[in-house]
Amino acid sequence: MSCLPTFFCLSGGSRFENASKRLPDGWMARGYSRQQQGGCAVRRGPLTGAGGAMARAGRALLAVILVCAAGSSGAAELSRTGEFDVRPGGLVHSHSETLGEHVCTFTYASQGGTNERWHMSVGISEDNKLFSCSVWRPQGKSYLFFTQFKAEVTNAKIEFANGFSQAAVEGRNDVPLKESEYIVGENTVTHKDGSFRSELSKLLIVARTRHDEL
Repeated sequence: MSCLPTFFCLSGGSRFENASKRLPDGWMARGYSRQQQGGCAVRRGPLTGAGGAMARAGRALLAVILVCAAGSSGAAELSRTGEFDVRPGGLVHSHSETLGEHVCTFTYASQGGTNERWHMSVGISEDNKLFSCSVWRPQGKSYLFFTQFKAEVTNAKIEFANGFSQAAVEGRNDVPLKESEYIVGENTVTHKDGSFRSELSKLLIVARTRHDEL
């Protein structure tokens, strides 16, 4: 079994527990705390719909994060994880991961501290209808001061996205950003000038691919 920390578990057939909103096209999310289910361990967390509409409706959505994927050839073809350094200094940097026709790009500028090692995971559902991207610091908390950030996906339309100032690692809890701190567009998630508090440790995106429109 190969471990791919913090990636969406897009396996059909499971379901939300205590949640009222389904993922697109029958894809359901089951939230556990570090438990194995169907070849992947998943962790609870909220999802915010594009524009915050679902949060305003008060629906309890769950982000499903893949911690360990089964080490089969099929699983390897459906996901990829890369490492990169988030570098302070105020300059704009970016990192991208590509999976098939889909690309996820994280662009940022930060100040303070020293380089931090971050991860980016991208994945595609087995029916090729959902693309996911997650960007996070494995230690769970970044101590850099982010002056800006943007995550962008190609050939897909964002269905759900969420940002966190702290990730659930080693007994810590997820601490989500306020909805007022970022903007969810059709294929981008960006900080909101004047509202973003410059704390970021994790970003999650689930997007509907163009194949779903055929």
